[in-house]
Amino acid sequence: MFGAEKGSTDKLDGRKFSIGIVQARFNESVTDALAQACRQELAALGVEEKNIRHVKVPGALEVPCALQAMAESDKYDALIALGCIIRGETYHFELVANESGSAVTRLALDYQLPIANAILTTENLAQAEVRQIEKGRDAARVAIEMAHLLDELA
Repeated sequence: MFGAEKGSTDKLDGRKFSIGIVQARFNESVTDALAQACRQELAALGVEEKNIRHVKVPGALEVPCALQAMAESDKYDALIALGCIIRGETYHFELVANESGSAVTRLALDYQLPIANAILTTENLAQAEVRQIEKGRDAARVAIEMAHLLDELA
């Protein structure tokens, strides 16, 4: 056994971390709610406002490009991807959902940097609205917990 594991409260202490958030503007009412919930949770976890960089991009396919620029800057302990993709009548939903999701995962692995993926993929706006607050909060908690874990593993 490697020793006592930190308590869950310690794993969610964000005071020492710098966080980057990339928000897609498409379906902005949902992504604004995601961002607000995420930022409120980051503050509750102790992340100082000055240690949060929040940028907006047009849509979910542009999120990975901004995440990559943030990762390359080496200024962030964790990143958060926020977006909302709602199924339409064409194959475009699958393309955007699959490509944005796989790009976010690839960036996290390539840069060994936690990226909390809160790009919602839903059938309709009502499903997105039901998830927007909790998923925004979840993204903040995932980013902080994973930043702690990677610090421990380094």
